[in-house]
Amino acid sequence: MKHSLKLLCLLLPLLSACSATKYVGENEYLLDKVIVETDNKDVKASSLKAYVRQEPNHKAFGLVRFPLHLYSLSGRDSTKRINRWLRRTGTPPVIYSESLTERSRQEIEKALSNQGYMGASVSVDTIIKKKKITVKYKAVTGEPYYIDGISYNIPNDTIRRIVLQDTSALLLKNGALFDRNVLEEERQRISTLLRNRGYYAFNKEYITYTADTTRSHRVNLELNLMPMPVESNGQLVYEKHKTYRINQVYFITNYDPMNTSTEQTEVLDTVDYKGYKILYGEKRFIKKSTLVNNCYIEPGQLFSNRMVDNTYSAFSRLRVLKYVNIRFVPIEVGEEEMLNCYILLTEGKSQTISIDVEGTNSAGDFGFAVGLTHQHRNIFKGSETWSTKFRMAYESLSGNFGSIINDNYTELSAETGITYPQFLFPFLSSSFKKRLRATTEFSINANLQQRPEYTRVIAGAGWKYKWNTRRNRFRHTLDLVDVSYVYLPKSISGFIDSISPENPLLRYSYEDHFIMRSSYIFYRTNLNTASNNLYNIYTLRAAGEIAGNLLYGLSKLTGQKRGADQEYSFLGIRYSQYAKADLDYSYTFRFTEKNSLALHIGTGIAIPYGNSEMLPFEKRYFSGGANSVRGWSVRTLGPGTYRGENTVTDFMNQCGDIRLDLNAEYRSKIIWKLELAAFIDAGNIWTIRSYPQQPGGVFKLRSFYKELAMAYGLGARLDFNYFILRFDLGIKAFDPSLTGSKRWVIANQDLRQDATLHFAVGYPF
Repeated sequence: MKHSLKLLCLLLPLLSACSATKYVGENEYLLDKVIVETDNKDVKASSLKAYVRQEPNHKAFGLVRFPLHLYSLSGRDSTKRINRWLRRTGTPPVIYSESLTERSRQEIEKALSNQGYMGASVSVDTIIKKKKITVKYKAVTGEPYYIDGISYNIPNDTIRRIVLQDTSALLLKNGALFDRNVLEEERQRISTLLRNRGYYAFNKEYITYTADTTRSHRVNLELNLMPMPVESNGQLVYEKHKTYRINQVYFITNYDPMNTSTEQTEVLDTVDYKGYKILYGEKRFIKKSTLVNNCYIEPGQLFSNRMVDNTYSAFSRLRVLKYVNIRFVPIEVGEEEMLNCYILLTEGKSQTISIDVEGTNSAGDFGFAVGLTHQHRNIFKGSETWSTKFRMAYESLSGNFGSIINDNYTELSAETGITYPQFLFPFLSSSFKKRLRATTEFSINANLQQRPEYTRVIAGAGWKYKWNTRRNRFRHTLDLVDVSYVYLPKSISGFIDSISPENPLLRYSYEDHFIMRSSYIFYRTNLNTASNNLYNIYTLRAAGEIAGNLLYGLSKLTGQKRGADQEYSFLGIRYSQYAKADLDYSYTFRFTEKNSLALHIGTGIAIPYGNSEMLPFEKRYFSGGANSVRGWSVRTLGPGTYRGENTVTDFMNQCGDIRLDLNAEYRSKIIWKLELAAFIDAGNIWTIRSYPQQPGGVFKLRSFYKELAMAYGLGARLDFNYFILRFDLGIKAFDPSLTGSKRWVIANQDLRQDATLHFAVGYPF
């Protein structure tokens, strides 16, 4: 802690010595602050900030203009490499622009007018202090205009019925603010509605408004439907809007996106399949059934923009495809004008290999993990993904272990599985499978764990479904069945008895056992990666899991005899029975494009019952690590006030049935790919019942908050868009395993014992 303060004391004078106005010329001013004020509480100043066309230099953590100071460190000699690097890495000063300020004033005024405040005015004040300037925009909104009446001038009776059949969907309401943004949204809504009803050539430009204002700030509004202009014999004539049907659907599987015409595509084979035409090139890389099953555009149906979007979404799940585009060409069929649909496909890489690396260093115990993943994305030519994963983890362990069989912790795991881009289940109709748009996964896995006290093998297999809804904002995962077998082939002499000589239930966690479970995970977010708008982001993850109920029911029905501990077994192996629920919620406040505050709360509870009185070890919660309370390494915190001593039994004792994590993290982008973070973590785990081997671990409603461990720290991240490398230094602040005033370890900090360095991929939440 003392070294950190010394370093900070050295950096602050250095940054202050690099004047922010070093490269501000004569008669120029550094834009220091931009303030937006409004006299109307119904109009938030923050919403008007988006119309400001000149912002000051970015402040890291909202305090220091680090990129500007870095730029100011450079000398004026541009031939020196260090000066060029400093200027390229940092950011130059933002020089106040009178023209941009006037443009900002006009944009704010226009935005207020569009919101119904047509008499709004915006003034600008500037405050100059030395070579810095503060710009203040003051908005006076005036009295707004309201909609007094709405009429619809729609000569086409069919379109009129479509638009007015659901009055609750209409965005324009009597008495509402005369907001031009809402008027534009209504144009887009009606256009989308009609395009989903067959009106292929329709767009929002055919909808106009006539507004008649009064002195009492009321507006009589009329919505007009304009006819469609068509060129005929060199003259422009107007026709009624008409619907289009699909004539034929073509799949072109070897399309080159660099070509602008489908006629340039070489076709070597044409296949007719279920009314569709599939045009293959030299390589017949995808099955015809896969193409048709993922297509929502059908010959003979009315054109629907929704079906086009669904087709795009379905084909985006086919990982063998690199590029997908859909085009429509009008064609005369008899006396009817129809559409030919061309679905243009380009093959992507069928095989990929990726490597993941992570590591930790806690109190001198070094650990790392390496993962290797191979994927074949078209194993059976139906865009089935065959995946194979290998992972190796190692951690050196210090301390007195006595008689041991290993002097470290090593974990080796392998998993292989296949994912089908469709819902595979017997007796389901193809229409139901299309509506759900799920993927089906089958997998098998094996895990070998070697610790000082034992060697354990976990093997399993699973069958699961995944599907997304509403533009991927709602995600669902259903583990229909997941089975695992835990086998302990090797342990030190007397290991099982040493765990709990008085409690055989804890010993059961390390004996051979069988788990057959089902689970469901729901995930929701408002994150839209395609949008550049600044908005707060939230994510919600809820999960539920049950195990052993089916086997327990079969044991009862068949009259199976209980074992010595009154347990039922399957194939001679005791099986687990429990229920588990988890809930995680995070919310990120985005103050600017480069500064944000992320908050997270996570909780979970697991209850054994029926054939189990204690959860299997691998299903119990643990605390500490890169995604929990970062002042502790993995599995070294809790439960409750329990204090581990790094002995044989600590590893298994530091787990529980209840978890709680509270996290706050301020993130600030600095330069290039570098982002810094400051965080505060709190949390712990507890047991449901009181166990002699975990003193102080039981959850008590009236005192659990006193047992929340706390940590703080700093993090550095490298954001490479596709992935984030994260380094976090967590420092203990409050240790519930200690007593009295010693719990506040922050008062007498020893970084050698109280700090833990984490290396991981991705954000912690």
